[in-house]
Parts: sequence; C-alpha cells; structure tokens
Amino acid sequence: MTEKFEALLLTKTDSGQTVAWTELSEADLMPGDVTVRVTHSTVNYKDGLAITGKAPVVRRWPMVPGIDFAGIVESSSHPEFKTGDEVVLNGWGTGETHLGGYAQFSRVKGDWLVPLPAGLSRAEAMAIGTAGYTAMLSVLALEAHGVTPDKGPVLVTGASGGVGSVAVALLSKLGFTVIASTGRPEEEGYLKSLGASEIVARQELSAPGKPLGRERWAGAVDSVGSHTLANVLAQTKYGGTVAACGLAQGLDLPASVAPFILRGVTLAGIDSVLAPKAKRLEAWARLAQDLDRAKLADLTTTHPWKDAVTLAEDILAGKIRGRVVLEVA
Repeated sequence: MTEKFEALLLTKTDSGQTVAWTELSEADLMPGDVTVRVTHSTVNYKDGLAITGKAPVVRRWPMVPGIDFAGIVESSSHPEFKTGDEVVLNGWGTGETHLGGYAQFSRVKGDWLVPLPAGLSRAEAMAIGTAGYTAMLSVLALEAHGVTPDKGPVLVTGASGGVGSVAVALLSKLGFTVIASTGRPEEEGYLKSLGASEIVARQELSAPGKPLGRERWAGAVDSVGSHTLANVLAQTKYGGTVAACGLAQGLDLPASVAPFILRGVTLAGIDSVLAPKAKRLEAWARLAQDLDRAKLADLTTTHPWKDAVTLAEDILAGKIRGRVVLEVA
C-alpha cells in the first residue's frame, strides 16, 4: 500500500467536533488481520449523524467515519481471504469505534468481512450498503414470522429513504403488495416505479394515535420509530409482524400492549451492526438473488467521495432519495 493515503477525519476538542480531509499512514490503521483498499463507500443516516455530530455515534476519537465499504484485499493473514479478493463490510462498530470507510485503506478483522456476492459489483454492493442490507434483514424477519403475499399488503415507512427504497423494491419483486409511507408526496412516481401500489402520507402515521386501529397490513418495515411505529403496530392485522430497524422520528415508542395481546402482533427488532456471519451471508446472497438491478440503479446516485460532508447534511435534512454511492479516489 502507499506510504500515505487520504481519509476524512473527525476530531473532538473542548470547542466541539471538527471534520477535515487529511493524510494518514499505515501506522494509523487499527488492529486487524485484513487490510482493504477501499474503492466504494456510501452515505447512511448514521453516517450523517456521525459527520455532523448531531448524535453521539462516534465513541472513539479521532475517527474516520463511514459504517460500510467495498474494496479489494490488499493483504491478509486471515484464512478466508487473500490478496485480490473483493469484499464488503458493514457494521461491527466501523465508523463508530473502529476507523471506517471514508479512507483509501482500512484494516479490519476478517471475521467482519463478507465476500462480494457473485454477480454484484462493488459499486452495486454499496448502492445496497447497510441500508439495503438492513432492508433485507427486515424482509427475512417478516418471512421467518410467516408474512407471505397472500396474507395481505406490507407497509414500508420512510419509503423514499435508503432502507425504505430497497425494501419497496425487494418486497415488490417477492410478490407483495407494497404500501409506501413518505413525507414527500412528489416521490409518488418514484416509489411506484420501485413497485409500491399505494402511497400513504407520513402525517397519517406520525401523530399520536389510538391503541388499536383498523387492520390494514399483514406486515411492515419501519425505519422511523416513535409515534409512527406505534401507529403501524396499531393497524397491523391479526398475527402480523412489524420489523423495526430505524429511528428517524425518534427512539421512543409511545404505544400500548393492545396490538400484542389482542391481535398477536410481533415486533421484530433488526440489528445490522452485530448480526452473526451466517445471517449476513444469507442476507447478501438474497440481495444478489432478489433485488432487481434495474431498480437498484434507478434508486442510486453516484458521487465522488469528497462530497461526503455535504451529503451528510443532506441525508439528515431528508434531501436524499434512495441510495448514494461514493467512489473513493
């Protein structure tokens, strides 16, 4: 690897957090048994929080943000990987406690890596990214709890965001009738192009609601939390399942036990950070199999990685539709 390489570095002082592009060396990399030359990364909601400092995502300073990346193995002492292998990483505290993907090189534990699935390019893997991987974990949870297309429609909240866009595309491809909830009515055409059959305005779900409502969907993928998740649960059909994977509206859950004890609804928590390797491999294999590549391309925009700081502000402001791929120089 080169003696010096570029990275985006977050530092914290008594006067606050700073962010700047800087040069690092191999000696700055953290312990691990695989060194990866990063070729692509992406911008997730958590990346936006980390770069802007609007939530305490970063727990080690200084920090290179970026919770996921795709790249080529530069060197390895791990038995499963060799120089030249194409790999994907997401989670495991990368960009939070371990130097992340907004750098030209990263050294990590090989157990954190997943081989690039056959048929996917590194750019496509980051078009999917942690957001799309989380969407797939959510779909797997619905399937595990018996939610099938014949049981009724599935709701996706935050549908025009990264998790939501991929979830809509996946569920549609799998034969589900998809209801998409969004606060951006101008995205109706976009969401229907991904496979949504019906659009629900965000405000229908985001205000305080009743403990139980009319049964409307057999399952849901919720990336919003707070009152939205409470209302989603209250309107889930008997025996249905809601996969909770995000907190865009808030960490709180102002709900009652009524959906659980009167309708047997299941609330399935989705963790994309520490999921075991077998589950990761399953999710990535299913993404390579079940995600329509043309739809993935339609929901993706590509930027040079130096746009990361601006894009971090944009994703928190709700200005980003779908997924963003960062091409690392």
